[in-house]
Amino acid sequence: MKGPREEIVYLPCIYRNTGIQKPDYLATVDVDPKSPHYCQVIHRLPMPNLKDELHHSGWNACSSCFGDTTKSRNRLILPCLISSRIYVVDVGTDPRAPRIHKTVEPVELFWKGNVANPHTSHCLGSGDILISCLGDPSGNGKGGFVLLDGETFEVKGNWEKGGKCPPFGYDFWYQPRHNVLISTEWGAPKVLAYGFNPVDVENDPPGHYGRRINVWDWSSHTYLQAIDLGKDSIPLEIRFLHNPDAAEGFVGCALSGTVHRFYKTEKGDWAAEKVIEVPKKKVQGWLLPDMPGLITDILISLDDRFLYFSNWLHGDIRQYDISNTRQPKLVGQVFLGGSIVRGGPVTVVEDKELQCQPEPFVIKGKRVQGGPQMIQLSLDGKRLYVSTSLYSGWDKQFYPDLVKEGSVMLQVDVDTERGGLKVNTNFLVDFGKEPDGPALAHEIRYPGGDSTSDIWI
Repeated sequence: MKGPREEIVYLPCIYRNTGIQKPDYLATVDVDPKSPHYCQVIHRLPMPNLKDELHHSGWNACSSCFGDTTKSRNRLILPCLISSRIYVVDVGTDPRAPRIHKTVEPVELFWKGNVANPHTSHCLGSGDILISCLGDPSGNGKGGFVLLDGETFEVKGNWEKGGKCPPFGYDFWYQPRHNVLISTEWGAPKVLAYGFNPVDVENDPPGHYGRRINVWDWSSHTYLQAIDLGKDSIPLEIRFLHNPDAAEGFVGCALSGTVHRFYKTEKGDWAAEKVIEVPKKKVQGWLLPDMPGLITDILISLDDRFLYFSNWLHGDIRQYDISNTRQPKLVGQVFLGGSIVRGGPVTVVEDKELQCQPEPFVIKGKRVQGGPQMIQLSLDGKRLYVSTSLYSGWDKQFYPDLVKEGSVMLQVDVDTERGGLKVNTNFLVDFGKEPDGPALAHEIRYPGGDSTSDIWI
């Protein structure tokens, strides 16, 4: 937390589903207020292929390797959600101008792991890299993992042992002090790839979308327990508290608009309880009569004091005081667009929270399309960075103007004393003005690691 202020950040930028026949790329953005290039993309690294769907990123080494002088945080791991490639990017030689170090081709995942659609990568204390996957090579759901060698970046095979696997995969977090890894579930890749159909949620279990968090034994790599978070939940991002002694954390459920606290019981197994619920809004002029908030990203400040999440459809970011993890307290909220803005196609007919529909969000003369999605917190907890694209196939369905105009990155100032969120009106990175046309920028990473990349053990 006492580390230097962030000066640059990396974001994957996506052209799949935009109609622009260009490869996705990694953008390097200058976020240093003292720099003449503040709020500008200062470098673009195009991938060597089209339509990969870059999504999330991780490191070859992070705080789990603390004290190991042979390790250096110099390679950014970029799994591709649709093509199933994994790019390894050299950010060590020149952090401001990354270059491709290696490409892991999809056939490596298919043949060595019988998995596809890689999503989250975390480095391990052993030096290897663990990547969760959404499916099998045929596009069916499968919550498996692959291990990459941390030096050669060769696929070593599956992490999991024992033959049992959850029906779906997505995100994960691990905590060796409690001998546990917990993974989440999005859905079957061939069902979610081109958009969201509510009928796919209704199907009998396992259906096409997830509803469980899955508990694994860390040392034996075996699947132990499924915790059902309820119908229509779709648990996405999961975060343990950063304190490695803590046997608890939070998971955001997209479709149900809930946050569950998961914890280790006195018996030694794991359980979950709902601690936050964002009420659905009754609407007209939308896909369904009830609109969920759609909690798509969630993070915990490095001091474990505050929890943040984004409601991509309702259009707000929330800050909760989690001093009491069983009773999070809402202390900050800000609206940055979304589907319920006044004057748009959606009319809210019943709202348990707001008196009226929020105004469209305009910054530096630009009306922001889409809603707040990926979030990243500065190490000192005082600045929250926000991007607006979820995934190109769903962007196209829910926010067609976002695809036409490109996404943005915003900055929200955080009151770390009492709580509170306020937009920095001087900060805007507009990916609608990119040289090859409007792009969809996604997850935000700091070169030195951040609150969603690093695990302390």
